Formats: sequence, C-alpha cells, structure tokens
Amino acid sequence: MQPQVDIDTHQIYGYEALLRKSKQDGWTVPTSFLELSVADQAKLIEATIAELGSKITDQFLAFNLNRAQFSEPETLETILKLQKKIMPVRLAIELTETPTLSEMQRYSEILHANDMKLDLDDVGTDNTYADIKAFLPYADKIKFAMQNFRMNGTADQIPEQLDFWVQQAQKYDLTMILEGVEDENDQKLAAKYGINIHQGYLYSKPVLPSIV
Repeated sequence: MQPQVDIDTHQIYGYEALLRKSKQDGWTVPTSFLELSVADQAKLIEATIAELGSKITDQFLAFNLNRAQFSEPETLETILKLQKKIMPVRLAIELTETPTLSEMQRYSEILHANDMKLDLDDVGTDNTYADIKAFLPYADKIKFAMQNFRMNGTADQIPEQLDFWVQQAQKYDLTMILEGVEDENDQKLAAKYGINIHQGYLYSKPVLPSIV
C-alpha cells in the first residue's frame, strides 16, 4: 500500500494497492501481473481493507488493471462485487494500458453508476497522448509518473510533459495525481502547476497494510 496525499488539506486522499511477490530476498514486482487472477486480487484487497480498519474509510483505493485483465469477461462483475463489500471505501481502477474505446465507454458508464472511478495511469510514458486522447472524456483522473521518466533517462522532459498534461487535465476536468514525488524540489514543481495530489517516497514507500 502507498498513500496518495492531498497536500492542501494534509490528509490522505487514497491509497494504491501494489501487487508484489514474496521471494527469499524480499518483495519483488511480479514478472507477469497475470500470475494472479483479478478475482484473487479482489480477495487480497478485501482482506487488506479489513486489516486497515479505521485507517481507511471513505478514501479511494486504487489498483491497476492492464489490457488483458480489463478485457476478461469476469473482471467487471468481480469489481462490482468487491465494491459492495468494501463500502464506504471507493475503488479507483487505474488502467496501465488502454482497452478498446467501446470497453472504456462501457466501463466508464457502469463504474460511475456505482460510485467508482476510472483512471489513466502513466500518462506521457506507457500511455502516450496518441494512445489515450479518445479516452480522456471517459476518465476521472490521470496519473503522471515522474519515476518513469527518470528510469528511462528522460527526466529533463518532465517539466514540458507535466505542463502539457496539466492542460489536458484542465481541458477534460480531470483530477491529476503526481507520482514519484521524492523531495522538496518535486513538491515545488507540483506547486508550480497547481497539482495537490501527490504520491511518492517523500511521503511513504509501499508498505504492508499492517504498518500503514
């Protein structure tokens, strides 16, 4: 679990549930996120929320789906059942890859009818503007991950890209989350563009629910 912080209110906006695999040398990112079914992930999320108890009430709990998971016929039913079980916590589905436009439209309508959010993750890197332009009217949030730029050696592009995506967020009335906030300079950059929802190591590394 990693918190998303609203720096204007100094409150937890929500959490992201990050899937990790236990090995002898510690926790690692799975080679394939398809190793665990969406149904099994839903069970983990339900157990996680139970463990968090009063630490999470009406905040958002975000978790990732890739294109293959999003397109599985049973995924939507699993998400709807999970949402009913964990109320008043609200789910936010973060898409790491874009589905078809018709799938996006259908999910958007159904999730919104059930008080959930549909977000586009890793904009500017894994999800380019060309990839997601048609999807922006159906989303609630976009997530800009600065660590992706740093890892691929294009950190110098962050300010220009950030400026562009802030404009898209304003144009489509989207909440924007800035991920990879690691120090005060990142906070200042966020403040320059009016981004108040932050996620990153400056606030917390991903941790087990028992120590959130």
